[in-house]
Amino acid sequence: MLKIRVIPCLDVKEGRVVKGINFIDLKDAGDPVEQAKIYDEQGADELCFLDITASLEKRDILFDIVNKTAKKCFMPLTVGGGVRKVEDIKKLLYSGADKVSINSAAIYEPQLIKDASNRFGKQCIVIAIDAKKTSKSSCKSGYQVFSHGGTKETNLDVVDWAKQCADFGAGELLLTSMDNDGTKKGFNIELTNKVTKSIKVPVIASGGVGELKHFTEGACETEASGLLAASVFHFGKFTINEVKKELNKNGVAVRL
Repeated sequence: MLKIRVIPCLDVKEGRVVKGINFIDLKDAGDPVEQAKIYDEQGADELCFLDITASLEKRDILFDIVNKTAKKCFMPLTVGGGVRKVEDIKKLLYSGADKVSINSAAIYEPQLIKDASNRFGKQCIVIAIDAKKTSKSSCKSGYQVFSHGGTKETNLDVVDWAKQCADFGAGELLLTSMDNDGTKKGFNIELTNKVTKSIKVPVIASGGVGELKHFTEGACETEASGLLAASVFHFGKFTINEVKKELNKNGVAVRL
């Protein structure tokens, strides 16, 4: 049985970790390098580092912070935000990232997924998908994909887009529910299942954790291979170890 991964996420803006609700009202949550070091010591399976305003502000990724983070940590590091071309991916991998997450650029230029996967291998290409409930007829699943840090509608159906990403060579999807993000009401089980049941590549569920039981629900009620959370870790509500013990107690295979 594959062990489910517990993944803290560092949402970074202007070099600081931030956290908000439904992608807005961002609050400072500390220094990313120090936070990463703490998660590494606690036994996180991976770390996700997202420069959340790089695409919106059309600027480069914070390569220096990525490099400092990679030097302090032994866990795999996934980095995203502002990735626009193959050269960005190369630079991030050289900076110490193990995997690179692409969101907006992949939506507007899907060929980037193929090019990146062919050059670096699909194992290090993650496509981040921010999805929100919608009544648009173009979105048969009931969920629309958003770009640029959740600020722009794309009219893309989340299941259709997930399938295309998998077909183009994505090695993994990072699926965030914009409706649940920061609300502490738990993962969006419906959204996660719609996507995981439609593709064969691993999916990380993200958005909404507030209680320990939410991790167990995410592991037991979906086919996600990883569970990502931010604020419950940043503000010290739970440690990575506490989450893993809770999962283990409920029969979920984890790396202790």
